[in-house]
Amino acid sequence: MPRVILTTDKTLMSEYNKNIFLGFAACAPRIIPDWLYEKVFCPPVEEENGIVKYGHCGQRKIEAALLDNGFSEEDVAIVRNDKLDKVIDKETKVLCITTHDPLGLGPASTTFSGLMGRESFTSSYFKKLVTDPVIRKNNLKVLVGGSGAWQLTDERIMAKFGIDSVVVGEGEITAVSLIEKALNGEALPQISQGEVVPLEQIPLIKNPTLNGLVEICRGCGRGCKFCNQTMLNFRCQPIDYIMKEVKLNVDAGNGVLLHAEDVLRYKTKGFVPNEKEVMNLFTNVKKLTDQIGISHFAHASAVSKPSLIENLSELMNAGSKECPFLSGQVGIETGSPRMVAKYMKGKARPFKPREWPEMIIESHKLLHDNHWVPVETIIMGLPGEEPDDIRQTIDLVEDISEYKSLIVPLYFVPIGNLQGKGFHKTKNNCPDDWKLLAVSIRHCFKWVNQLADDSLSAVGMSRLKIWGIHRVIKYMDRKIEPYLKLMDEGINPMQHHLT
Repeated sequence: MPRVILTTDKTLMSEYNKNIFLGFAACAPRIIPDWLYEKVFCPPVEEENGIVKYGHCGQRKIEAALLDNGFSEEDVAIVRNDKLDKVIDKETKVLCITTHDPLGLGPASTTFSGLMGRESFTSSYFKKLVTDPVIRKNNLKVLVGGSGAWQLTDERIMAKFGIDSVVVGEGEITAVSLIEKALNGEALPQISQGEVVPLEQIPLIKNPTLNGLVEICRGCGRGCKFCNQTMLNFRCQPIDYIMKEVKLNVDAGNGVLLHAEDVLRYKTKGFVPNEKEVMNLFTNVKKLTDQIGISHFAHASAVSKPSLIENLSELMNAGSKECPFLSGQVGIETGSPRMVAKYMKGKARPFKPREWPEMIIESHKLLHDNHWVPVETIIMGLPGEEPDDIRQTIDLVEDISEYKSLIVPLYFVPIGNLQGKGFHKTKNNCPDDWKLLAVSIRHCFKWVNQLADDSLSAVGMSRLKIWGIHRVIKYMDRKIEPYLKLMDEGINPMQHHLT
């Protein structure tokens, strides 16, 4: 039996009905029953004797790093959260938990759950996992890492949940060292900053990932002040490395989801995409599978190389029944050139901050013409934001309303260079904030049913499940409409008793 078990909560141990963007539902408040959320949005990943068939990509990297550092396959296992009691035994000494949003303090959770005054699924399910009696019964050393680990860097919180050590940042070097210490009975630091892993030391995964996610680049390099510092170190994997992970996933029955902070900047030294390298990557992947998705891209990259968007769409046959559209997460963040200049000059490059609104509109035209659907974020409550900045963002959202997309407004969270600034919370919303929320939510409901039909049918989801998702969307639309009417007027709907 394994000495080291890697796990995570239910919200990260799912393939989201083969549509990774359904994972956003984990940040929503628990206004629907858990059984319905898990059935429609977050069905558990396949497992055999507790061991998952597909693992979270971050956990697969840690698993691979352990195996490359002398651990045997019998020593390490990625176990489904609800099967821990079936796998843990007297040989098990260390439990490593990956987390994205353990306390519901991430931008999406603070926004959605803050509006409704309910706990998010991410927070609820993490707490349920970390307080599982089987962990205490077996006296395991508990290590926690992942993109949400920063929320746990408080001794009181760690003590409350029985966490022995937290790793913030990259884990393939630091976490492996801590695991070895834990197995040897050595004292562990409560909080560690993960060492940045050199490109040549990032291990090849040994087993398939959820949704076939393959990391092609790590880091970003654009230097936005509201982002984690680990994003500054931009590294791209060589194509032969990527193709090994692609083949492993395809052979396991997966499609492929290419992951980077901006997939369009693969093998790019500056900020204008290297079209030759990107097209070569996609062409090679397409030789193995037609099911290719991307995680993130940037509007500035799209507009600076429109031929790349056009050629990728042609290669992928975007607009067909099998591939109705290409999609990825992308940040608008603000419609104010002043805020762009203050916090995210690098995000606009190779364009100037003053060109930001026009560039965003131009990108939407380009993406629309080539069957791309961006899933976009906006940051509310950036420090120093003024009503005129918010109104410029509202104007921009209205200007792009004719283009198919999803817009997700997120409350500002103080990370990166802005640590120490205050969280933006619902109580901080001014009238224009409420109007921005309303126009963004209306934009989403305008397009979400059509997008659900196109995307979920393309991945082979059953008509019954699609019907269920439509019913949930309709229910949410009906519940929120009275609130939107007040928000349109700049009124805080939380101060009114609505049914």
